[in-house]
Amino acid sequence: MTAPVAIRRLNAADADFAQHLDHLLSWESVSDDGVNGRVLDIIKAVRERGDAALVEFTQRFDALDVASMADLILPRERLELALTRITAEQRQALETAADRVRSYHEKQKQDSWTYTEADGTVLGQKVTPLDRAGLYVPGGKASYPSSVLMNAIPAKVAGVPEVVMVVPTPRGEINEIVLAAAAIAGVDRVFTIGGAQAVAALAYGTESVPPVDKIVGPGNIYVATAKRHVFGKVGIDMIAGPSEILVVCDGQTDPDWIAMDLFSQAEHDEDAQAILVSPDAAFLDKVAESIAKLLPSLEREAIARTSIEGRGALILVEDMTQAIEVANRIAPEHLELSVEDPEQYLPQIRHAGAIFMGRYTAEALGDYCAGPNHVLPTSGTARFSSPLGVYDFQKRSSIIHCSADGASELGKVASVLARGESLTAHARSAEYRIKS
Repeated sequence: MTAPVAIRRLNAADADFAQHLDHLLSWESVSDDGVNGRVLDIIKAVRERGDAALVEFTQRFDALDVASMADLILPRERLELALTRITAEQRQALETAADRVRSYHEKQKQDSWTYTEADGTVLGQKVTPLDRAGLYVPGGKASYPSSVLMNAIPAKVAGVPEVVMVVPTPRGEINEIVLAAAAIAGVDRVFTIGGAQAVAALAYGTESVPPVDKIVGPGNIYVATAKRHVFGKVGIDMIAGPSEILVVCDGQTDPDWIAMDLFSQAEHDEDAQAILVSPDAAFLDKVAESIAKLLPSLEREAIARTSIEGRGALILVEDMTQAIEVANRIAPEHLELSVEDPEQYLPQIRHAGAIFMGRYTAEALGDYCAGPNHVLPTSGTARFSSPLGVYDFQKRSSIIHCSADGASELGKVASVLARGESLTAHARSAEYRIKS
C-alpha cells in the first residue's frame, strides 16, 4: 500500500481561490540579518585583503589546507584532463548538449546597425560584448555541468574574450564532469573558491582573480546575498528563487508522466514548487494516485515529498481558457502545455520563462540539451524578465553622427527644449551649430 501524499487541492471556482493561490505562490528570497551581516564582512575582507582573505575563507569554510592562492588556481590543462577522466558516454552527452545550446544561442546574437537620414545624419547602435564574465558554479558533491554549459556558452557566443569560473572544492572534492563541461564550453580561467568570498573576488578583483563585468550562475543564500550587494559594481543575472514547474494538462496525458514531470522540479529542493492545472477533476485524482505510487521510487524522495506537500498543488479549472488565465497569473519559470494542440494556446501565454509544448516535451529536456537556456526567471518574475541569453553578455551604445544640416535643424529643437528646462548651456551648445 502506497503512503498518502498530502498535496494541496484548489478549485478556481471557489470564492477565495485568488487568496489561496497568492498564499501558495508567496516566496521571499531574502536573507536574515545574520546572513546579511556575515556576507558584508566577507565582502569587506576580500576588498581589503584580496588573496589573503580568499585563502583564509577557503581554509575555514571549505576545510582545505591551502598555503597560498596558487593552490586555488586550476590551469586549462586540468580542465582538459577532466575530459579524459569522465566516461565516453558522459563526454558525448556533454558535447551533444553543448552543440545544441551553442546552435540555439547563435541565433540570438545581435549585430550593430545604422541608418542615414535624408540630411546625412547617421543614427544607429553599436553592439559590444562584455570584456569579462564571471561564472559561479556550486561545488563539492553537487554536480551541475549543465549550468556550466548554459552560462558559459552564451557568453562565448556573445564574443566575451574571457570567462572566469569559480567553483568551490570543499574537503578537496573535485567534480570531474563539471571541469569537463568547462573545457567544452570554453571557460578560460578557473579558481577553486566559493561562497560570498568568490562573488566579492569576481566583483572587485584581487591580486589573482581579475574583476569581471557581470556575474552569473546559481548558488546558496550566501552567494545570492553577495550578488545582491555587489550589483551596481558589476551586473548580475538575477536573484533566483526556488525552481518551479506549472503543468497545464487537458486530462489526456499519461498521469504517470505528469507526476514525474512534477517530481522533476520537486526533487531540486524542499522549497521548489510543482503545480498541475486541469479542467478534468478525474484526471487530477489519477495524477494524485500516480504521485503517491511513484514518489517512493525516487532517490530524493524526502526532498520531493516536502516540496510537493509544502508548496505543490493540483488546481481544478472550468476550462482551458481559465487554465491559461491561471498560468499567466502564476508566471511560472517552466510551463508545460501538455495538451493536444499546444500551438492554439501559445498566443495567449503572456508570462512564462520557458514553454514546453505538447505531451512529449518534458521540462527535463530543457534543463539539459534541448538548446534554449535553462537559467530562467523564478518567483513570478517572468512577468518582466527573460531567460539568460547572448544579449545578457552584450551591451549597446547609441551612435549619433550629425551632418551640418542635421545639427542645425536639431539644434533649433534642442534650444527650445533646453531653455524650457532652464539649462542655458545646453541650449547655447546646440545653438552654436545652427546655421545663420
